Amino acid sequence: MKTALYPGTFDPFTNGHLDIAMRAAKQFDHLIIAVSKHEKKKTLFKLKERITEIEKVFAEKGIQNVTVEGFTNLLADFAKEKNASIVIRGLRVTSDFEYEFKMAQFNNEMNPELEVVYLMSTAAYLHISSTSVKEIASLGGDVSAYVPSGVDKLLKKAYASATA
Repeated sequence: MKTALYPGTFDPFTNGHLDIAMRAAKQFDHLIIAVSKHEKKKTLFKLKERITEIEKVFAEKGIQNVTVEGFTNLLADFAKEKNASIVIRGLRVTSDFEYEFKMAQFNNEMNPELEVVYLMSTAAYLHISSTSVKEIASLGGDVSAYVPSGVDKLLKKAYASATA
């Protein structure tokens, strides 16, 4: 069985993330969406909230071969723990590639069995980033076109007091 990891902070999980995950799920027997706690990043949502919301998205879609797990260690080590040999990464723009290339080199040095597979973002999602979605939502903007409905509700709740 081929297991792939799709790692990220996913704060919040966007339709761009969903698109990459859905496409990857078609290519592998099992896809683990690996949600990073990433202590150095200040996240809007707690790790458990992010995991739960992503699980809901895939449950609603009836996707059976996707699981969602949090991790706090190095991706290379998490991949070994999960017996995963593939890492999925989405690419939107050239600057994404520069960063992802460096990370792939580090991960390969720490876990030579790990192969990174890049999926180009679908054109409709090229401009979407979690950072932009949070900024728009924080100012009371409508982000429903950029995130799954449950995530939209979480964002509205998180920013309700800021826009009141």
